[in-house]
Amino acid sequence: MSVDLDQTPRSLLISERSSFLDEKSRISSQVEQQHFNYKVSVLLPECGPTPSHLDSVLNSFSSFYLIRQLPIYELLDKHFLETAVYQGSVYGLSYRTRVDEENCVALMPNGRLCLSLDKDSFQVLGVEGKPSRFNHRANSRYVVSVDLTDSSMAPGGRGYLRLLTGLRSRLHLKTDFVLSHHPGGGASLQSLLSRHDWSEHRPEISHHALTNLSCPALPTSDLQSCDPHSFLEWLGAMDADVSCENSSSSFLSSLVCPEPKTTLSRALSVSVCGLLLPQDIHRLIQELRCYLEQPRLESWASLTVHGFVDSPVSWGGGEHGVLRGGENLYTLLMFHDHTYHLHLATGAHDTCPP
Repeated sequence: MSVDLDQTPRSLLISERSSFLDEKSRISSQVEQQHFNYKVSVLLPECGPTPSHLDSVLNSFSSFYLIRQLPIYELLDKHFLETAVYQGSVYGLSYRTRVDEENCVALMPNGRLCLSLDKDSFQVLGVEGKPSRFNHRANSRYVVSVDLTDSSMAPGGRGYLRLLTGLRSRLHLKTDFVLSHHPGGGASLQSLLSRHDWSEHRPEISHHALTNLSCPALPTSDLQSCDPHSFLEWLGAMDADVSCENSSSSFLSSLVCPEPKTTLSRALSVSVCGLLLPQDIHRLIQELRCYLEQPRLESWASLTVHGFVDSPVSWGGGEHGVLRGGENLYTLLMFHDHTYHLHLATGAHDTCPP
């Protein structure tokens, strides 16, 4: 048994309060800096069927593409760089690879290519990198980060050819890869897709109606009476459909609803899963703000965005690690008066949210 299994992994929760009307609000930048999102969950108290405008926004989330066994050197293809990387924001991520055990790749919307490699692969590649911040063994992983938009990486240049030769002739790195592009979509990716086995996917939407729900009492935007950790734990339980009606005879869960609490006659939980772009999350937030402006029984709504557990990057270009946990998420609790509470959470092996 590992000697540290009895130790509680470090976690970090950053909370702030502000208003969407405040010119110093950081919501837009926070949403944009979480590049690789796999799930968005929304909780609407005292809501029955999904409001039509909200449903329309959810169904308009961008498609994404799964390329099977993509040779990573193809991301350096001149035509792909010119039609996609240089013309907008490309979001690309190796699929079903474990960042603490396998080679992982991310292509960020600013044109930066990030390779998280084991020691042997890094040495074979022969390109400059640095040791991972989250090595659980001495220098067992390395990170190579390259700006494909930099003049030194222009096709035909020395840096470009060195990386291309390393990926094509020495490392032979292939992986399933999910890819999306804003604003061009599939048209800007066609030159790359046409050469490989690929499939298009729509984000999956699920709805869950809740009844007689014990809920923390949030009559105003003042959350002094409710600990953020307890509230987020309750919110996660609702999303996972775990009961917080704990009893002495229950051995499945010790979760309870934070005090003070109230009872909601009904609530709607909606989740979207896939490779979700920040631009779509922005539109969803704006729609929820419009929803809250209408007179209703409850004056708040929550939105939680989960980053990919095995992405080599999380906040901005910061390195992400797993080993234990792998959380990188944020929750936005919005109120009818345009105020909000933003909670950013990371696990034991992650950089601090900006």
